[in-house]
Amino acid sequence: MAIRFADRRWTYADLVAAAVAFADELTRKGVHAGNRVAFLGRNSDAYAIGYLAVQYLGAIHVPINFMLREHEVAYILNHSAPRLLFTDDEFLSVAEGAVAATGPHIDCVALRPPETFAPFDFDQKEREPAELPRPAQIAYTSGTESAPKGALLSDQGLVHQYLSCIAVGEYLESDIVVHALPLYHCAQLHCFLLPSLFLGSENIILDRVDIAEVTETIEANGATSFFAPPTVWIGILGYPSFDPRRLSTLRKGYYGASIMPTEVIHRMREQLPWLRFWNYYGQTEIGPLATALRPEEHEERPASAGRPVLFVETRVVNDDMNDVEPGAVGEIVHRSPQLLMRYYRDHEKTAAAFEGGWFHSGDLGVMDSQGYITIVDRKKDMINSGGENVASREVEEAIYRHPAVDEVAVVGLPDPKWVERVCAAIVLKPHSSATGEDILRVCEDMAPFKRPKAVAFVESLPKNPSGKILKRELRLSLSDAESIWTL
Repeated sequence: MAIRFADRRWTYADLVAAAVAFADELTRKGVHAGNRVAFLGRNSDAYAIGYLAVQYLGAIHVPINFMLREHEVAYILNHSAPRLLFTDDEFLSVAEGAVAATGPHIDCVALRPPETFAPFDFDQKEREPAELPRPAQIAYTSGTESAPKGALLSDQGLVHQYLSCIAVGEYLESDIVVHALPLYHCAQLHCFLLPSLFLGSENIILDRVDIAEVTETIEANGATSFFAPPTVWIGILGYPSFDPRRLSTLRKGYYGASIMPTEVIHRMREQLPWLRFWNYYGQTEIGPLATALRPEEHEERPASAGRPVLFVETRVVNDDMNDVEPGAVGEIVHRSPQLLMRYYRDHEKTAAAFEGGWFHSGDLGVMDSQGYITIVDRKKDMINSGGENVASREVEEAIYRHPAVDEVAVVGLPDPKWVERVCAAIVLKPHSSATGEDILRVCEDMAPFKRPKAVAFVESLPKNPSGKILKRELRLSLSDAESIWTL
């Protein structure tokens, strides 16, 4: 069994035959090697089959975030100029509106799995391997800073990425893997679904993250492996009817996409003591896995992002590209065959990203003498409070110690005195309460310039579908908010 989705089942033989049938249909629609094919849809078997079909043809897959608005989809279509746009019925109006707003003609096609296909005959269908590396996907960054950038990933780079995941994550052919996070995102697609198919594992695809459905699926199918960002793990632990025994078959739990608060990982390990956890760190441009913290390393270094994986070299450097001392803050840079070939149609950003011969992640971190990385902050998220740098993560970790706090994000807001004032946006646990003074008390052991100068209690934090908190949107909403507790 390769893939299960809703009431449909695909053995590996079926899956390959369906991908070839899908590829034949692409050919009839005029798609050839090197053409772009865009996909706008939720998770499904059709989405996975479509991806495999595009790779079989040697075309380039362009995944589109289904949360984007019409003009944002149009930007990606204009930038990537695909021959076709496959879309779910749910997003048909957005897709058609975006296509209408683009310059090049793009055919909009309903995304469906093949209904009929001949059994796959390897003797007849086997093709000569394409020359490597070949562009395989244009993965657009989340665009939290500016217009999204298209990271052009190669097939050779992605195979290195899959091998890195398999090696560090201890993937097995016997795994039963649940995939609930969006497949348009590189973490779920390239860290879990494709490496699992590479091995021959069984894969259960859900069309969205619903805590009750995720729990039911794991329990009913004896699933052994599951990935989610911190926000989803927090949601599972905080679900009103959560019972750890329902996850008793899980053996491997993975988290990533954003920083996991140490208080939360402690809670996860206490409530699910049989479950081994991995922390995956990276970004779209590296496929996306760069470093990993293994289960046996969590006890001593729960806040760490681990060490570089099999095919990645990592350094922490200053502005002159010299290595900083162990424990000193610097920018994290990488060198790897997993890395993007270039930013699509953007030579300037490509040159800047690879300045000095290493890829600049934009993340600030420290490396200890054993090579373990700890993420301090994104460069853009560092707060300048009274001339001093404040790492938002450090303040968030302190606030998570308050028992009423479910989620927190710390940002800098403009301030005439401090340049930026440290502001904490907090989601409280159900039936819990706290005041701004309560939050300040758990930060008393921090330097005064690091402590929050403003606290906002909010119903939810803005996130993209992969669970990453959108701090740019949060800054905008807090700047307009009327009810913020201030010191």
